[in-house]
Amino acid sequence: MSDILKELERQARTLTAEERALLAELLLESLRDTPLAEIEAAWDREIKERAAAYDRGELKTFSAEDVFAEARRLAR
Repeated sequence: MSDILKELERQARTLTAEERALLAELLLESLRDTPLAEIEAAWDREIKERAAAYDRGELKTFSAEDVFAEARRLAR
């Protein structure tokens, strides 16, 4: 392990659990082909589009009872 990596680890261990989790998330994001921010932005757009389609009455809806019954059927 390089000296800089050892120093970074030492410093990271002084962070709170929340700060270490954020650091881990940032480091993992740096390894992805598509940055997490882009993925989250795409999901935000998808959610807005689906909500708008629902509001316009363009989506078929299912009762929770039917959804859970189908999930139980598929889980068998």
